Amino acid sequence: MLKQITLPLSMLLLVACARVPPAPTQSPTPAAQKENKMEIKLTSAAFKEGQPIPRQYTCDGVNVSPPLEWTGVPKTAKTVAIVADDPDAPAGTWVHWVVYDLPAENIGVVENLPATESLKAGGFQGKNDFGKIGYGGPCPPSGTHRYFFKVYALDAEVSLNAGATKADLEKAMQGHIVGQGELMGTYQR
Repeated sequence: MLKQITLPLSMLLLVACARVPPAPTQSPTPAAQKENKMEIKLTSAAFKEGQPIPRQYTCDGVNVSPPLEWTGVPKTAKTVAIVADDPDAPAGTWVHWVVYDLPAENIGVVENLPATESLKAGGFQGKNDFGKIGYGGPCPPSGTHRYFFKVYALDAEVSLNAGATKADLEKAMQGHIVGQGELMGTYQR
């Protein structure tokens, strides 16, 4: 009888004293990370969400940058970055504009931002996929393309030299985005 009780009791004791490894921790999914970021409202006096971008802001016109305005930048933001790109380009996403380290107090950028590496009001412009500094407007080979203007509020400067690429900026922004917004316009040739 003692053997019958000892064996189950030993098994129970062994199971009770065994170390259970902690549950693995998972990093937040991109969707969960986005929930922690504040939404910034991005607008332009030149075009509305989903509407055509006027010719003057394209390669068929004067090819100047459109005016952009934003609201809702979190108080924790130190700088703002802008990326404009075309995901419909035949060779993959085409980068039209990269701007970074704008002071967080800024509420927008003016039309025809000078194509210089350093900006007078603070900040820098990077290199677009045309191989130039500053803005390069929509210039689709054919058909209608979508152009996404994205604004990011960051809790730090990105510490990039002038002339950085979108890839450089995206890498530098990792873990520092505290808010973001987007405005999409179209252009057809």
